[in-house]
Amino acid sequence: MGVAAGPIRVVVAKPGLDGHDRGAKVIARALRDAGMEVIYTGLHQTPEQIVDTAIQEDADAIGLSILSGAHNTLFAAVIDLLKERDAEDILVFGGGIIPEADIAPLKEKGVAEIFTPGATTQSIVDWVRANVRQPSVSG
Repeated sequence: MGVAAGPIRVVVAKPGLDGHDRGAKVIARALRDAGMEVIYTGLHQTPEQIVDTAIQEDADAIGLSILSGAHNTLFAAVIDLLKERDAEDILVFGGGIIPEADIAPLKEKGVAEIFTPGATTQSIVDWVRANVRQPSVSG
């Protein structure tokens, strides 16, 4: 979102019908504890709701958690909606139960990174810090 000041803002979302949100809550807490502002949307969000929230909250990134197997459809829908709404500067990353064979095609569609089971919260925090806008420039 340009050269905004303040902490990195991340929307953490559970798209689709997946009802398991423990991982999303763990990631949301880890990002918050690392000094980021986190907006957790809750369960059963549509891609439209997620993109609307990200735009309204002036988010820098969207983190999607999907365990239902609908990752190809739901990630693509979020990416497409961001493009339609001129919000491609909002970085999309995600995680969950995503087969290795699906990761490269998801990245080709515009998903910046995929975290699979076993990824540490610290590795996710470090990735967000390194790849989402920097809150300040220090010399």
